Amino acid sequence: MPVHQAAMSRPFDPFHAAGRRSCGIFRIGCENLPSQFDGAAVLWRKSVGVMLRRLAIGLRIRSSIMNSIPSVLCPIDFSDSSRGALRYANAIAVHFGAPLRLLVVNDPLLLEASVIAAAGAGLAEDTIREMQRFFKQAAGSRPAADVQFEVATGKPAPEILRVSRERRSGLIVMASHGLSGFRKLFFGSTTERVLRETTVPTLVTTGTDAGPVDFEEARKSVRRVLVPVDLTAATVHQVEIARQVAQTLSVPLLLAHVIEPVRSLSAHPALPTVETERRYRAEAELERLTSDAPDGATPEALIAYGEPAEEIAKVADDRGAGLIVMGLHSSPLLGPRMGSVTYRVLCLAHRLVLGLPPQVEPARQDEQVDPAARVAPIG
Repeated sequence: MPVHQAAMSRPFDPFHAAGRRSCGIFRIGCENLPSQFDGAAVLWRKSVGVMLRRLAIGLRIRSSIMNSIPSVLCPIDFSDSSRGALRYANAIAVHFGAPLRLLVVNDPLLLEASVIAAAGAGLAEDTIREMQRFFKQAAGSRPAADVQFEVATGKPAPEILRVSRERRSGLIVMASHGLSGFRKLFFGSTTERVLRETTVPTLVTTGTDAGPVDFEEARKSVRRVLVPVDLTAATVHQVEIARQVAQTLSVPLLLAHVIEPVRSLSAHPALPTVETERRYRAEAELERLTSDAPDGATPEALIAYGEPAEEIAKVADDRGAGLIVMGLHSSPLLGPRMGSVTYRVLCLAHRLVLGLPPQVEPARQDEQVDPAARVAPIG
């Protein structure tokens, strides 16, 4: 066995582990067989493991696709950027038959000023009427989702996260940038904090994207889905979600792994060997990920060298990927948070980015909804 194969370390894969455990009886039964049967035993265990992993992943993908998005949350600030995000949110909600919730977070100073002017009681109603006009203008002749309007007061990011949690949103759609004036809803820092703390997938649209007319136009603009993989334990889940998205959009899926060069102050003699070993390991892991794909859904995979965020942006440009699906790294102490690579990709790649938080337990059914929140159906 080559050295690079013997030294190869795999990230945890529950399906791979299940495959190994299922072959345990065969492995025990082969312990006393002659050595010439060792190769056949290894081949058998690998074959059974691959089949079981493919079956489990295929079932998981199909069952997940069958479950529609429970609801879509779209925070807006009445800017052109949020208008584009709203159009994406509306197209997604219509396609999946999911309810759409629009959210505006008013600045506490605005509420205080309205109270002083003796008009505080009508601030929420005025905001809802403005939201209804904004939605009708943005949707135009497009098919409209079943939409509700909600108004909150406070700091934007915490309120967005609270509403997402309490309303059990399945997806957040928001612009990367927006107003930087009095309302101060989006100007990068809000989106950044939401991505750091969200527990549901978040689709971030660019400030210059006017949004699609419908889901079909969104599909055509995406063209290809790019999923950067770091080959950690979360990679299998990220690839599964990206594959579902690509299948829904009927576009190709591209897996990309970026090898960051080892920086050494001196020319160490073992450096070329280390670089070769890293490439061998990456190739083996990508081969395993693509071989686990269901029949007819095998994605393309490539390896790039350089600074991860820059290379990811270059690959997206070169291969015409309109959507990047990235994992949001987590810390046991800090909880879900956005990694530096994801943050830089958002800054460099001017295209849709779907951020996937670490997997968490679903919300409790008995979770109470804040009765003070103002909600209104479309009028």
